Amino acid sequence: MPFDQDHNASPFNDVPPVVVIGALVLVAIEIVLELAQQGVIGGAGGVGWRSEAIGRFSFWAPQFDWMMLDSGRWQIGIIQRLVTYPFIHGGFTHMMFGVVILLALGKFVGQVFSGLALVALWFGSAIAGALALLLLTDTQIPLFGAMPPDYGLVGAFTFLLWRKAKQTGEHPARAFRMIGVLIGLQLMFALMQGGIGVQVIAELAGFAAGFLLCFLLAPGAWAAIRARLRNR
Repeated sequence: MPFDQDHNASPFNDVPPVVVIGALVLVAIEIVLELAQQGVIGGAGGVGWRSEAIGRFSFWAPQFDWMMLDSGRWQIGIIQRLVTYPFIHGGFTHMMFGVVILLALGKFVGQVFSGLALVALWFGSAIAGALALLLLTDTQIPLFGAMPPDYGLVGAFTFLLWRKAKQTGEHPARAFRMIGVLIGLQLMFALMQGGIGVQVIAELAGFAAGFLLCFLLAPGAWAAIRARLRNR
């Protein structure tokens, strides 16, 4: 079964290598920015490294509007922000939330999906989160942090629960309890802060992308698609 495990084992045993590498990259980047912010490295200029990193690597929708509508030129430096923004965080706590979710859900989803599929899920969900802001909002706020692609792993985890529920005859809607709780908490915090922010929209888009990508990336997905096409 996909989620059977030794309950006496370390919670981080059998985490897929690609997930561990991703988590280490996030931690390493944050450590560098934290040390620079404290003046340990980078000298006086190091204090501004985080702001500079956010400016260079975060996703900022107006740049895409300018690139597509005004200039008509596709610039790689702007396009790459679709996949670079998850690696930059606003601080250590912000980064830790992203890393904990990546490790926890990456472990469970990695029991079923290949490492390559995990990479495609994570980055595909990151792109979906950014494009949702571009298409659905007129925000001027930059998007950064690992939570939108992490929500893609929540979507993949939900897909596995949903598929298992269908196989065992349980009600498939029960698989969506986790995302229901997360959405409720997000909405509560958003309303307390005065409205639904861009982060919530990006995270929900990441969840939807992660869930839908599983129909292509889950083991046996392409065989099932070919079988359906033959039967038509």
